[in-house]
Amino acid sequence: MPSIYDFTARDIDGKERSLGEFRGKLLLIVNTASQCGFTYQYKGLEELHRKYAGQGVEVLGFPCNQFGKQEPGDADEIKNFCSLNYDVTFPMFAKVDVKGANAHPLYDYLTRQKGGGLLGRGIKWNFTKFLVGRDGKVLGRYAPTVKPEALDKVVQKYLA
Repeated sequence: MPSIYDFTARDIDGKERSLGEFRGKLLLIVNTASQCGFTYQYKGLEELHRKYAGQGVEVLGFPCNQFGKQEPGDADEIKNFCSLNYDVTFPMFAKVDVKGANAHPLYDYLTRQKGGGLLGRGIKWNFTKFLVGRDGKVLGRYAPTVKPEALDKVVQKYLA
């Protein structure tokens, strides 16, 4: 059985990175988009990242263009948008598919670990969030409507 640390993904600068480099950290993995009604959540994600990075929490952003074509830009456009509009400092990765036949293996794994309840395991929209424990186990899945600031107490719980 693979773990989260067995996966690699290309970062926003095109470098292949192993998720093993995040071993021992609490991870919040999010599929993002720059032209979505939930794009404002970048602000809350960055706040969580800055508040808890020193305690071993990492937010990982994975841009996706599968929902309403709300992430049409290339890597440089996405990177610039995130930097200029939200001062994003958490790791951003290259654009990926999060559902369907071409879904990134990481997302296939995440949705197998934590399905979407009555709606099935597939991701339904941008800013779906997965919380992964320090041991690499998927602890929770949160809908796009769950704001990052609402996860503050959950993060604190798993840091304790």
